[in-house]
Amino acid sequence: MFRFIATRFLQSLLALFLVISATFFMVRFVPGGPFTAEKAVTPEILRNLEAHYGLDQPLWKQYLDYLGSLLRADLGPSFKYPNRTVNEIIADKVPVSAELGGISLAVALVIGISLGTLAAVRRNTWIDYVASSFGMFGISIPTFVVGPLLVLVFAIHFGWFNASGWYTAADRVLPALVLGIAYAAPISRLTRGGLLEILHQDFIRTARAKGASEFRVVTRHALRGGLLPVVSFLGPAVAGILTGSFVIETIFQIPGIGREFVNSAFNRDYTLVLGTVILYAVLIMSLNLVVDVVQAWLNPKVRLET
Repeated sequence: MFRFIATRFLQSLLALFLVISATFFMVRFVPGGPFTAEKAVTPEILRNLEAHYGLDQPLWKQYLDYLGSLLRADLGPSFKYPNRTVNEIIADKVPVSAELGGISLAVALVIGISLGTLAAVRRNTWIDYVASSFGMFGISIPTFVVGPLLVLVFAIHFGWFNASGWYTAADRVLPALVLGIAYAAPISRLTRGGLLEILHQDFIRTARAKGASEFRVVTRHALRGGLLPVVSFLGPAVAGILTGSFVIETIFQIPGIGREFVNSAFNRDYTLVLGTVILYAVLIMSLNLVVDVVQAWLNPKVRLET
């Protein structure tokens, strides 16, 4: 097991290094610069700004300096927010996205696993058809369509919630519901598919033959293997949920890291773009590593195949 975890960890470190390197050079090759949108300044002031942020150095030196800063956990200063570092901005925005993500994750798991389990147990009944239709529509309809529709109905027409903002508990309902449904749909389909395969296994028939109730068969025997596809999906999904959605945070004007990432790209804020990309990459790779370990624990064959 230790060798399995060590191998996955080293693979994650290599992938993270490649992501950082590729992102660093791509943002530098984008036309324009972090000071392009500012008011017209004299060449002398522009040179002073570039010298202050180290942008007057050769690209290879900027790259090595940035890697050195990363080893000290320093993501550098923001080019668009004076006197603020990327570390401070991320620390300020991540809790908001994490709160939204935590609520959305709970919504996605409760709805997705419940519907998927009911669909598998009641296969080819109206329950199965309703759950399958939910999964199909949830995957097909993007959040930038569902979000405005819910705002139109529940915020503008009924006036139950605010159309934007992050002030009261009621403001969490619509964005968490939209983001949760987006992930509940694939979770329900994966749960249904995984359970259908497990429910036809010999050990399930043995459990039933011994007199175990259907509830015990499903919850104690079938779900452990049936949720393996869901566990694989949750690695990148949880990272995306916990760090927020670009679309959801933009639609509902939520001051999270997803919205900040969009603004940093428009502002050509090199260090903030790199910082948010690194955050996403670390989360995705860490959670994928956790998923691999959980899968190896649930299914020993995974360890043997590595």
